[in-house]
Amino acid sequence: MSEILLWIGVFILSMIVMLKGADWFLVASETIGRIFGLSAFIIGAVIVGLGTSLPELAVALFALAEGAPEVIVANAVGSNISNILLIIGISAIVARKLVVSKSLIDIDLPMLAASTVIFIAIAWNQRIDFGEALILLASYLIYFLYTIFSKEGKENTDKSEKTREKISWKLISMFIFGAVALIFGAKYLIESVIHIADLFNVKSALISITAIALGTSLPELIVSVKAALAGKSDLAVGNIFGSNSFNLLIVVGVPALFTQLHIDPITFQVGIPIMAGATLLFIVSGISKKIHMWEGAMFIMFYIFFIGKLFNFF
Repeated sequence: MSEILLWIGVFILSMIVMLKGADWFLVASETIGRIFGLSAFIIGAVIVGLGTSLPELAVALFALAEGAPEVIVANAVGSNISNILLIIGISAIVARKLVVSKSLIDIDLPMLAASTVIFIAIAWNQRIDFGEALILLASYLIYFLYTIFSKEGKENTDKSEKTREKISWKLISMFIFGAVALIFGAKYLIESVIHIADLFNVKSALISITAIALGTSLPELIVSVKAALAGKSDLAVGNIFGSNSFNLLIVVGVPALFTQLHIDPITFQVGIPIMAGATLLFIVSGISKKIHMWEGAMFIMFYIFFIGKLFNFF
């Protein structure tokens, strides 16, 4: 019992350290971007968009290093499910209605649909190899370049922000300590998952698709809920579009360059179908240009169904 409590404590502490590190790293990166004259669009689309997915990427890389590759796809799929069903659901409820702009519908929505279709096609044989990893990474590069060079991207990129801020030792320290906390948090998070799975005699993929996926989605939750409360629907919704594409194409693609990833039965039989259904619902809601409060409640009910299905509650 004491060993179980020890590793559960390590899991919780590692998650806190990792998320705090990601927060410091993101804040420092945003500030450094402004200092070097990067536009608000580039900072938002690249630094913030990728920054909120840093925990998923860190977990994937350390899962690879610790010899637990089954965690990688499970975490990416679980994070996408959490992002849509839980985070968009909560955001729609607190905002009472999320308005989806034309630019998101024209650019981000088709890209999320394409990312999901490409990932599912590649994952169909329950493994992802080097060649397929290249396809995933090339797809993200196309997504990234299309976003930057789209009409909206060009317009926003031209509007660079001037600042008189200077790089201070405090900023450098925040950047370095954030990166270190993110790395060590992810390392011990994976170690704790492996031990907890052994002690409870459950598959690490089950913990990854639920607890880790939910934990690594907290940055997206904070960004989207804050944006929803402030009436910034585009940020609340766009954050999830970008994060979900990043999870499927980069978080899975990068580790697959180094080893063949096998998709466990839980992720393949339950996680991927529910992720596909959740993404389809999200896209349909996005096309309608509004995500209402009742749709948010429906999303959360589907998330509860997902958790129940994983643990055979029904």
